[in-house]
Amino acid sequence: MLFPPASCQRLVVKIGSALLVDPAGSVRRTWLEGIAADVAARVRAGQQVAIVSSGAIALGARRLGLARGGRASLEDAQAAAATGQIALSRTWADVLDAQQMTAAQMLVTLDDLEDRRRYLNAAATLGRLLKLGVVPIINENDSVATAEIRFGDNDRLAARVAQVAGAHGVLLLSDIDGLYDRNPSLPGATHIAEVSKIDASIAGMADTGSASGMGSGGMVSKIEAARIATGAGVALAIASGRVDRPLSIAGRHTMFRPERRSGARRAWLSGRLTVKGTIRIDAGAASALAAGRSLLAAGATAIDGRFVRGDVVAIEGPAGVIARGLAEYDAAEVTLLLGRRSEEHEVLLGYAPRAALVHRNHMALL
Repeated sequence: MLFPPASCQRLVVKIGSALLVDPAGSVRRTWLEGIAADVAARVRAGQQVAIVSSGAIALGARRLGLARGGRASLEDAQAAAATGQIALSRTWADVLDAQQMTAAQMLVTLDDLEDRRRYLNAAATLGRLLKLGVVPIINENDSVATAEIRFGDNDRLAARVAQVAGAHGVLLLSDIDGLYDRNPSLPGATHIAEVSKIDASIAGMADTGSASGMGSGGMVSKIEAARIATGAGVALAIASGRVDRPLSIAGRHTMFRPERRSGARRAWLSGRLTVKGTIRIDAGAASALAAGRSLLAAGATAIDGRFVRGDVVAIEGPAGVIARGLAEYDAAEVTLLLGRRSEEHEVLLGYAPRAALVHRNHMALL
């Protein structure tokens, strides 16, 4: 069994569309009843379980007769999601009720988890539900999400939910049993059982396709999800759901080992998918950040974007983006301070300066 209750108090399970919905657009009811039985057993053993469930668009597209599984346009996807979410929620409530479990629905958007206050509100709601023994069924609110402001796949949503929930593990149930060193359909493809660090070689193994054609993700989205989860100190596994009762067995899978568990604010920062701008820095400043120091203006070389104090910005070194943090100055002020030493700041700004462009207490290294 992956993530047993004794060692993983809080677990997020993501279920893809291809597992939940058959090619004809109907719910795979018997399989889902097995999942409900597995979840009930885990909850009774002391584990708190939240489920990130795809399937609303696929179900709604069948009911509305939409082409390409409801993904021909954003408008089709929104209409399919609005229609299918009712059926999806009803199905989950029914199968969990048969196990004497209570289901709750939470629909979130990218903005809900990128805005700090709304993130904390979601965390409070999710935490209370789990402590009450309820099984939250979570999905992106695709009926209102836009093409520009959305998660786009439930792999990354599951990783972000794990941060919100303070979970210890994320299990991505998929139509594949983990990561391979190349597309598994190719001769000689080798399964990767464990990943301790997500580097360029691991990212290069990803394939962008969704085998079923119903989902929006692929291995790229799963590795991005693993990066979000492990960066917040949460283990993540990719396993096949193409078996009965997949939460009761420990079949072949890929386990991504977590980094040191981050504080709540740093986890929120590191898992963000959007930023307001970028501050570029030199190699010396990049080394200072890696040593745990704040970002000083002397090491900053350029900026992109429009941001104000308190916005989240990316910090980009010579080798790429290395951190995210909360800006201590507006973009226009940072432009004045680029490359300048601290003793020059008061003259340039006309007021007593702050200690740093981005303080280490409000920064997360990536």
